[in-house]
Amino acid sequence: MAAGMIKKTFLAPLGKDNPVFVQILGICSTLAVTNKLENTMVMTLGVMFTTALSSWTLSVMRKWIPSRIRMMVETMIIATYVIIVDIALKAFYPEMWKQLGPYVGLIITNCIVMGRIEAFALQNKPMLSLVDGLASGMGYAYVLLVIAFFRELLGTGTLWGYQILGSWWTNWSIMIMPPGGFFMLAIFIWIVREAVFKEGTK
Repeated sequence: MAAGMIKKTFLAPLGKDNPVFVQILGICSTLAVTNKLENTMVMTLGVMFTTALSSWTLSVMRKWIPSRIRMMVETMIIATYVIIVDIALKAFYPEMWKQLGPYVGLIITNCIVMGRIEAFALQNKPMLSLVDGLASGMGYAYVLLVIAFFRELLGTGTLWGYQILGSWWTNWSIMIMPPGGFFMLAIFIWIVREAVFKEGTK
């Protein structure tokens, strides 16, 4: 497998084919978990794990999956990895599991996971699919982490639970409310498309 192909597959979801600010996939997470940086980190690691291994597994199995039950098999594989994430989180990080419990299960329906399987893994070899799944998860992760950074900092004056801004700062309550997630996502998409994509077309 050519190193150039692996590099291209890895870099695309981090930039010009990013699943969040280009394809606008998986944005429900900006509403659900990005009000705290710690929660966002754990959630995005779970998505990276699920996306990478689901893509690899389905690529390995793609020649033996009957087309009529393809979607059911994909959902079952994704759910298996999500259950592993849920069990590991409950065993090693119970406090975080209590906070994220309902949202971890929603990884199963995250359209980034299913989208990369359908668009890439079912047409490519396992190793390349693993790279694509991992990179797609990373592309999703850094966008949400940037959003979470500003939401927590502006909304509570803290980062990772530590007080950063002093008593002089007035917390922006809207930042930790659902509208704050979409507001920050819109700003992020606008900045990236204006500053990066337009510059690249000149």
